[in-house]
Amino acid sequence: MKTELNLMERERETVVGHVRKLIRKKKLNNSNNNNKKKQTKMMKRPTMLQRLFMYCQKLFKGLGTVPSPDDVQNLCRILDVMTPEDVGLSRDLQFFNSAFLSDRGIPRVTHTCIYECKKFSLTLLIFPAGAVIPLHNHPEMTVFSKLLLGTMHIKSYDWVDTNNLVGMKPLSQLRLARLKADRSFTAPCDTSVLYPTSGGNIHAFTALTPCLVLDVLGPPYSKDDGRDCSFYVDFPCKDIISSNSFLLNGTKTMKEEEGDCRYGWLQEIEPPEDAEMDGIEYLGPPVVDVSAMLGSCNSNM
Repeated sequence: MKTELNLMERERETVVGHVRKLIRKKKLNNSNNNNKKKQTKMMKRPTMLQRLFMYCQKLFKGLGTVPSPDDVQNLCRILDVMTPEDVGLSRDLQFFNSAFLSDRGIPRVTHTCIYECKKFSLTLLIFPAGAVIPLHNHPEMTVFSKLLLGTMHIKSYDWVDTNNLVGMKPLSQLRLARLKADRSFTAPCDTSVLYPTSGGNIHAFTALTPCLVLDVLGPPYSKDDGRDCSFYVDFPCKDIISSNSFLLNGTKTMKEEEGDCRYGWLQEIEPPEDAEMDGIEYLGPPVVDVSAMLGSCNSNM
């Protein structure tokens, strides 16, 4: 009798185990089917944000690479038509309110990360009126900045190769830079692009009205890789030296070529108080890594 019970118990365990395997297999198949449906939907009708994300995956190759002019143009075409609604925001957001200040009474920028990997990041910067991001650099990075909302004043510089300057006396802790932009932009406007050594790699933002900026960084900042953000204060050339007697490329004086206002001396400083930002969780439309989804589906087959 005892033997018969043991045999029945083992048979029951075998049947239950087989049923559990079938259930697990069915759930796995359902999960794969759902992933495939989701992937198919994203491929057929991707949102503007999804299109941006997918093109960034194609464009950015990692540290030491700069996108080709054609790729830059194609990415700008996507960014140029994007609106606040594409990232799930509107003008009524509380962070746009000038009353949304820091505890020191200074308008503070809020940032939220849509996506980040080693090769690129998608970040939203939310400015109440009067908020500032001080003069800072983007080491070894290509950056696309799309003003989605508001009026923003942008001041930007590129470093000057002082090896080409003749007769210039070195100034302690100061480095010469050429002014790239010093004006206001109002949305909707074209996407601005800066490169590792050109295009205004060192820039400052001042929100004249509530503003929303979508930043694409390739690659993003990385302290581990020695590419942290540095901050600067600028001094016009005419405030530092009384004579523009040195030559640029051995041909023209700087005054003859561009005028005093086109150049400045930059001094690196500690991060200022108005450089601090508040971080919030991104709750807007999601981006889906279709390639990772496909890999996951294939590995489960």
